[in-house]
Amino acid sequence: MKKIVLIIFLLTISIFPQRLKDVAFIKGVNDQQFIGYGLVVGLSGTGDSYRSTMTHQSVISMLKRFGVNVPELNFRTRNIAAVMVTATLSSMLKAGSSFDVVVSSMGDASSLMGGTLLLSPLSDKTGKVFATAQGPVSIGGFDINTNYGGRIAKNHALSGRIPNGGIMEQDYSVGLTNNAELKIVLRSPDFTTANNISVAINSTITDGIAKADDASQVTVKVPAEQQQNIAAFIASLEVIQIVKDVTAKVVLNEKTGTVVAGSNVQISPCAISHGSLNITIKSYPVISQPSSFSQGETVVFNNLVPSVQQDENNTIAIQGATNVQQVVTALNSLKVSPRDIIAIFQAMKEAGALTAELVIM
Repeated sequence: MKKIVLIIFLLTISIFPQRLKDVAFIKGVNDQQFIGYGLVVGLSGTGDSYRSTMTHQSVISMLKRFGVNVPELNFRTRNIAAVMVTATLSSMLKAGSSFDVVVSSMGDASSLMGGTLLLSPLSDKTGKVFATAQGPVSIGGFDINTNYGGRIAKNHALSGRIPNGGIMEQDYSVGLTNNAELKIVLRSPDFTTANNISVAINSTITDGIAKADDASQVTVKVPAEQQQNIAAFIASLEVIQIVKDVTAKVVLNEKTGTVVAGSNVQISPCAISHGSLNITIKSYPVISQPSSFSQGETVVFNNLVPSVQQDENNTIAIQGATNVQQVVTALNSLKVSPRDIIAIFQAMKEAGALTAELVIM
């Protein structure tokens, strides 16, 4: 048995501070989602077919607004596609501001390439219209089909983006309900991080103005002299350096063979033994030759013979606590496949050698 011994020492992992605005946000100053329905026109025969009745009804209703009446019989819309229009915007966006929108096909269209979205209203979750969208759709690729069944495609052609295609028609500012007090909401709730935020604010601005309510929220009392200029006070909060604490976690993706580990993940002393099994199917052609002056024909037969080969075990001895990066590097040095590495980490977790939460995607 071939044995490889690797001595690994514990490394000190430094934690870099981050800005408060990258870790949390001010309650009331967050993003809002908008949605709308529209029609994309100008397609080259790649739009919805006659089976998409919603597209027919939408086109007929739109044309009636312009005083055009068309019969529903024999109505073809292969150059038109019904789409949903979506956008995620800041709640502080003002009227007249432009933004990007995403359009996605709803019917049986084959491509939105070259299409133009007609004027479509965008509403919030209450159904109130706050913005409109219109413009040429960019899909970032193509999907071309020939009459003989050939196809060449790049990226997904049934959804696209319209840069600066949306315009706010009125303000959608939820606003700050109370200038005397601010609520800071963590993007990833954590008690240690919330406490670090309150400590950093008290030491940077004024002692005693910040308090961690729970793992996801910190309350900040705005000083009286700052309440008249709340924007400047929030700006001073956003640049405060925060040390973010993270849970020890290892994420494994079995589909792609990806292993991602946090900085706090530790591994106890253990021994990892790995044996690889190779299965090979080799082809041994057998030729059957008929006798002279016979009516037979030469026949070639492929005799597939499977063979199994078991490689020697590769053993790594890990002495002292270490981190996942070093273990993965050691396993890679032995030519261990990503999927085998995932299996090894699962076994280490079951054995109690891996001190972390194991997430399998």
